[in-house]
Amino acid sequence: MKNPPVMDATTRRWRAALFLFMLATGVSMASWVARTPAVRDALDVTTGSMGLVLFGLSVGSMAGVLASGGLVRRRGGRQVIAAGAGLLVAGLLVIAGGAALEVSAGVFCGLALFGAGMGLAEVAFNIEGAAVERTLGRPVLPVLHGCFSLGTVVGALLGMGLTAVRFPVGWHLAVVAVAVAAAGVWTVRAIPAGTGQEKADSEDPADSDAASAAGSEGGGGRHPDGIRGQLAVWRDRRLVLIGLIVLAMAFAEGSANDWLPLLMVDGHGTSATAGSLTFMLFAVAMTTGRFTGGPLLVRYGPAAVVRVSALVAAAGVALVVFSDNALLAGAAVVLWGLGASLGFPVTISAAGEGVRNASARVAAVSTAGYAAFLVGPPSLGFLADQVGLRNAMVVVLVLLGGAALITRALRTPPSGAGEEPPGAPAPGARQSDLV
Repeated sequence: MKNPPVMDATTRRWRAALFLFMLATGVSMASWVARTPAVRDALDVTTGSMGLVLFGLSVGSMAGVLASGGLVRRRGGRQVIAAGAGLLVAGLLVIAGGAALEVSAGVFCGLALFGAGMGLAEVAFNIEGAAVERTLGRPVLPVLHGCFSLGTVVGALLGMGLTAVRFPVGWHLAVVAVAVAAAGVWTVRAIPAGTGQEKADSEDPADSDAASAAGSEGGGGRHPDGIRGQLAVWRDRRLVLIGLIVLAMAFAEGSANDWLPLLMVDGHGTSATAGSLTFMLFAVAMTTGRFTGGPLLVRYGPAAVVRVSALVAAAGVALVVFSDNALLAGAAVVLWGLGASLGFPVTISAAGEGVRNASARVAAVSTAGYAAFLVGPPSLGFLADQVGLRNAMVVVLVLLGGAALITRALRTPPSGAGEEPPGAPAPGARQSDLV
């Protein structure tokens, strides 16, 4: 077996930059999640009304997610990540102001900005991470998402401590915004230009032909950013099944991110600090699964690993929903987190593995995943008003069971003429960007 390429200084800096900003994004997300009970109390709203506030995150995120793939193809990942970082920081500052002033509309708008930044940046991050994987010939995305999870652990610890001492939410999020801005500046400088970019006016005729071909395969001609071009990749049945798996796994992760503290407070009668602690346990489990899952993927393959992961996550959700013992429910979130940890990164890797037009496929599956991660869970708030938050989580349980039944789609496709060779750069990436 051929040894994977040795990582040079530029690629090492590229990978480190992605790791750093995913860590910062995780800190910012968990800082918000850990303080949701305090924000809900400050705004004096019901669970259903809090769901409406959370839809600000969903609206902004979907706008960012839907725009990101096309923007990467036109501008390259680095520019999209830069724009996303700016919106993330702006959103955190607006949320901080809205929470301090106890204005629901302000928090909604801040979440919309924050979500738009996250949607833009994270789809671009997945495209960049997949390009690094192909350059190195070994897994990168699980650890990349592990950095996000590690950031959520840090953010949850910070949020738990500041909740315990009743530190103002506004000041907390403002400080996090400054830290994210600093990480964003370093990250953008370290990422090479042009990854995922398709140039119709390339100086090299071969590059122009390749861009045209990619557009034609996507149904968009020389304008692959169009709706037809973005939808054409879904003609592949295997990709549709991969998309369904990522929908379920991302929904399971996003539901915990949005509701876990409130689920423990309202559903099991714990304190706000205990709710934050439970979310921290979930984040630790997610981090552990993502940093240690590589050997399991190598030994057993993605299909088997994700199947078992979905079942483990389902067991954790079932215990949280059906157990009346708050201590047991709190411990069960470890199973929830471990089970959900590998679903998102493994499905994204599978989408771009061994095929042409990998960036478009990665963007499509990332979009599906972030739709489930960000839009689906807030809708549980409306269901929770009718049946309670614990019972609403049965939806997560059903989706995880369905995902476990279709994981065969994650098996590596057979070799063929349509495959890209191992270690091939992302479509549109210049060789000078990779060495």
